[in-house]
Amino acid sequence: MDTWGFEDLGIISDFEEEEEANESCPGNWMKPTMPASHRDGDRPHPPWEGHRDKLVGIVDMGRQIPIPDDVIADVVILFNRFLIVCHDMGVDKQNIHIVATEATRKALNSAQFIEVVKEKTGLSIEMLPKEIEGQIGALGIASGFTNLSGLVMDLGGGSTQITWMVSQGGHIRISPLGSFSFPYGAAALSRQLRDLRKGKKKEEGEKAVAQLRQEMVQKFRDAYDHLQIPETMIEKAKEQGGFRIYLSGGGFRGWGYLLLYLNQSHGKHYPISVINGYTVGKEQFEDTDTVTQIAKAAKDVFRVSDRRRSQVPAVAFLVNLLAEAIPHGIREAHFCQGGVREGYLFRTLSPEVRELSPLSVATQNFAPTSYRTIQELLKSAIPKPSKNQARRFPEEFGEHVIDSFANVMYVHMFMSKETASAAALCSTSVGIMSSAHGVSHQDRARLALMLESRYRGELPPREMEFREALRSLITPEEVWWATYLGRVGYMITRLYPSGEIDTAKPRVVFSAEWSWTMGKKRNKEGLVLTLSVQKLKNDPAHLKKALEDNVKVIQKVGKKKRWIGKDDPWGMKVKVDVVEEGILGTPDC
Repeated sequence: MDTWGFEDLGIISDFEEEEEANESCPGNWMKPTMPASHRDGDRPHPPWEGHRDKLVGIVDMGRQIPIPDDVIADVVILFNRFLIVCHDMGVDKQNIHIVATEATRKALNSAQFIEVVKEKTGLSIEMLPKEIEGQIGALGIASGFTNLSGLVMDLGGGSTQITWMVSQGGHIRISPLGSFSFPYGAAALSRQLRDLRKGKKKEEGEKAVAQLRQEMVQKFRDAYDHLQIPETMIEKAKEQGGFRIYLSGGGFRGWGYLLLYLNQSHGKHYPISVINGYTVGKEQFEDTDTVTQIAKAAKDVFRVSDRRRSQVPAVAFLVNLLAEAIPHGIREAHFCQGGVREGYLFRTLSPEVRELSPLSVATQNFAPTSYRTIQELLKSAIPKPSKNQARRFPEEFGEHVIDSFANVMYVHMFMSKETASAAALCSTSVGIMSSAHGVSHQDRARLALMLESRYRGELPPREMEFREALRSLITPEEVWWATYLGRVGYMITRLYPSGEIDTAKPRVVFSAEWSWTMGKKRNKEGLVLTLSVQKLKNDPAHLKKALEDNVKVIQKVGKKKRWIGKDDPWGMKVKVDVVEEGILGTPDC
């Protein structure tokens, strides 16, 4: 029997030196598990690289069958090779976890399979019960988002699970009943649809398929009724035109990559190819005819194998009936990379660690010595909300993005002027931060645009199109603020080229406030940024003059021609004052 019909077995390995992703190393859970982390650089590739489908269990196009002896033998060999890799990487055997899910659980000889693996490799396989699998899969989805609220679905080869989840501040709530699981995986449903039509006239076949559809719609509606979805979530769905739905599993990810293909071809230029965090609206998600046609017509679709392509009609069938079955409909579909592997690790973390921003933690390794002081400098360049809240910094632009910007502000400074801005612009999508888990596409865009502006936005024509595509992911207001803060960052790096600040003797203090009396007629809105330098009797560096010579870099952001958007551009005037003051409280020197 051909082993390529088998589904994936989750293997999780914790590097011993990373202390099993505990609170002392909060960033470890955000790093890819071993199979993914070895794909880059000079690290050895895992023995199954390119052969993941050989690693498991049991859904041969949806049929419940025993795992063939030759497949068990192949798995044993691969595990033994994997142990060699773990040994080379310093991973202790006790830190290797093998998790089996639906496919292996339903194999007729699953007990024999587990026994043979244990005997030949010394590795124990943990067989997840159906309910626990759904919960852990949901936690894997939660690991990919800072905050989350909506319905959650996982589409594997043999089954699909549905539940609801709220994840906020590191605390996660899901249905007290866990998740409902149905035997409608991508492979299983493909076979079922094919069998219903096989040997029948077209009309009879379609009638049988329609009957299956109604059965499935009823089952999903029953699940919805019994999941005990919070009333607040239901009310929000009624008000906003549907639920947010978070989709995981290979079947749904394949659907997501096809939608991504549509938005990166035919004159469209969606800028980020990371599936986790990719979001589409109701209309595009439910446009099954277009997606199915693309799967048939396109010769090569990024990250969509021939096997996934063959399952597209079944996934389209499922998407169509979900649109009908879920009361109030689907407003947005969010695609997720996290699954059982990530969820297995994520459930071991405390709420305090879960609450940490993945972007802040992922950029921590690049942070300069005085990153905390630099973070506060950046924040002090943002005015406090006005009394009537008419003017305020956009809430969507979270502090964690600003903190991350401070962390990586110096990373590209040693590159040439021709490359620094472009490399910084691409760093969150294909560069050094692209593999950070749990970062939204919007946060990737915000940070990339800040970094590009920090290098004064000097881009060759080729990259300008990419910058516009990133800008389209967030509001014009956020783009303007990203540009402004990037220029403030440029000023900070000019003041502190090494990234080290003596807090007892700072060279400058920032403060900012709103103004409604700017412009020639003193009737324009804007902000005033004040750079306070210590007044010294003897200043051989002429710091005040040096700052005055550079303030135009920031003030240019306030020019109307630099505002963001075409029809109704967003922006405000910016004035930068440089003043000498006694800011230290120590005698002049």
